[in-house]
Amino acid sequence: MPTLSLVNFNIVCATLGGFVTVFGLVSYLLKEKFYLSEALISTIAGIIFSPHATNWVRPLEYANGNEIDLETITLYFTRLVLGVQLVLAGVQLPSRYLRTEWKSLSILLGPGMCVMWLCTSFLVWAMVPNIDLVMALSIGACVTPTDPVLSNSIVKGKFADKNIPPELQKLITAESGANDGLGYPFLFLGLYVLKYLGNGGAGEHGGAGHAFALWFYDTWVYVIILSVVYGAVVGWIAKELLHWAEERNYVDRESFLVFAITLALFIVGTVGMIGSDDVLACFIAGNTFTWDDWFRLETMDDSLQPTIDMLLNVGIFIWFGAVCPWHSFVDNSVIPIYRLILLGIMVLLFRRLPMVLAAHKWIHQVEHYQHAMFVGFFGPIGVSAIFYLYVAREFLRDITVDDTIRSDAAQLSEVLDVVVWFLAMCSIVVHGLSIPLGKLGLSLPRTLSAVVSVDRSSRASSRTRSGNATPAIVSTLDFTGPATMANGNKSDSHGTSETTPRMRPPYMSNPVALAMPQAQVASGTTSRGGRRVIRYADEDAAGMSGSEPSKATSVPGV
Repeated sequence: MPTLSLVNFNIVCATLGGFVTVFGLVSYLLKEKFYLSEALISTIAGIIFSPHATNWVRPLEYANGNEIDLETITLYFTRLVLGVQLVLAGVQLPSRYLRTEWKSLSILLGPGMCVMWLCTSFLVWAMVPNIDLVMALSIGACVTPTDPVLSNSIVKGKFADKNIPPELQKLITAESGANDGLGYPFLFLGLYVLKYLGNGGAGEHGGAGHAFALWFYDTWVYVIILSVVYGAVVGWIAKELLHWAEERNYVDRESFLVFAITLALFIVGTVGMIGSDDVLACFIAGNTFTWDDWFRLETMDDSLQPTIDMLLNVGIFIWFGAVCPWHSFVDNSVIPIYRLILLGIMVLLFRRLPMVLAAHKWIHQVEHYQHAMFVGFFGPIGVSAIFYLYVAREFLRDITVDDTIRSDAAQLSEVLDVVVWFLAMCSIVVHGLSIPLGKLGLSLPRTLSAVVSVDRSSRASSRTRSGNATPAIVSTLDFTGPATMANGNKSDSHGTSETTPRMRPPYMSNPVALAMPQAQVASGTTSRGGRRVIRYADEDAAGMSGSEPSKATSVPGV
């Protein structure tokens, strides 16, 4: 007897494969016509597939019912996606980009990130009750980096090609790649201060001096500087090895194309083993790997890397839609929902926009005020925020007193979970809908104006039909040759009547008719014997009533 095998593996494969297949059938329509991001669509799909709806994707069950294991799975998934994304982002930048554009990047990564961090932290401190400034600084650090996955969807596609200059696209890509790895110093400043100074430093020894020493040596030297050096060295060695193999025809085309992705996996694994910043190392390695532009130009027209990139993006956002703690936005002991919504609005408006507006004069890629508004608003919060969220929660679980998480660490962990997830979802929805809603807002007045003009034209045409017979719709006509007019008179070679003044065709004063496509304008004519024939309004009316229509007049030469 055949039996059903409704195990998780089969369900997940069917669900993911079915969604990607259906999405692929209309992907161009959704992304290039409606300007919807695949991140937003995938997140909505994840919500539908989650235990909150169809229950086809069951993340907690995959983690054997253990919340900590589920967080670990999500953390590793984000590391994988960010690693691949950032190597590809580094590869896509032109030769020596980090060196040639260091001034613009230093503004965005130096004072820019500091202002974003402080603005977000103060907003969190003001809106979330019962937390101190140190906790707010830790929360603000999680959402300070702009997300490379969501930024990539903004700077690619038809909208970006039409509205964003290429140099500005490259700057957004470089900034989102670099600042992802630079979130560690902002995050661990607050975490170390909380650990060694919070609650009087209960359970810990060393005080402020030890906290700042760890922040400098452990975070800046071991995590940031080591990852930059490691990424640069590995990227350069990989470039030279691939050059050597390609010159001797040792590498086939498939392995050549996938080389950057395998490099990302190698760096994520090795840097993760030594406990440094694998995210930043991946971006530096990708940029060093294509320092001479050779690999970028060789793979510019290839679709393998974007395809793998798309599959990872779809997968991570489906996962986010399924694992997001939606119920905690309403049911929590941290912040009321109305304050949470207000916080989301304020963070999206004031986290980045004021900084870019103030500094855009010193960033040559931001040519005018409209570009500054765009760059300031589109600083999305997404995968990188969830990555730092679970890095922070993993660190906070180790702050214990008598084998129990210390009260301030437990409080910060709960606030982080609610606020960071909510801000990430707000950004995915708002930034995913901003472009289509903006396009709709621009096209709606023109559409309404055209409808009003057509309505007025219809009323004018109705009044015309009540008088003499006139052409209902006139196509492209040659008025230079003689033609028989409706009243029986003939026009001369200049289009003037012999006995009556020249009549202006009704469509000439109708801007809507003039703007109509030729196929629509010509719909009022028919072809007989190779000649264009004008159909008059009384002929249409006669045809509808069943009476004998009047004789149509042919126009020679049309």
